[in-house]
Amino acid sequence: MEIKVINGEEKQRLDKYIVSKNTELSRTMIKKLIDENEILVNSKKTKTSYLIQKDDVITINLPQAKETNVQAQDIPLDIIYEDNDIIVVNKPKGMVVHPAVGNLDGTLVNAIMAHCKGNLSGIGGKLRPGIVHRLDKDTSRPFNSSKK
Repeated sequence: MEIKVINGEEKQRLDKYIVSKNTELSRTMIKKLIDENEILVNSKKTKTSYLIQKDDVITINLPQAKETNVQAQDIPLDIIYEDNDIIVVNKPKGMVVHPAVGNLDGTLVNAIMAHCKGNLSGIGGKLRPGIVHRLDKDTSRPFNSSKK
């Protein structure tokens, strides 16, 4: 993908500018792509903080999504809310969110994949489970349904 900077768009940080042009990329993902030379300005390596100039040509090379070997597992979930677009889960303390070395199964991702039966959205491609969270494995917060 290529983006050409037009008059009036200059003097913005590269990462913020790309976010404004492509809502599918987070600033974190943009930084990673810049660090891996997958985002170039005028065919040259640059920094996230680069201030774009009129007529700059920004080239974004999005890597292909990689097939995952994550298996769905029927693990009980404490579902607080669910509709066609979102599921809110009260994650138990100690449950790892994403599979990784040392925790290849028994994770929230494994459980959600089984629960959603193939209807889980993708992040960075259809093959990566679309789970957004702000929790580490030891974080848990009791749910009190009487509070509004």
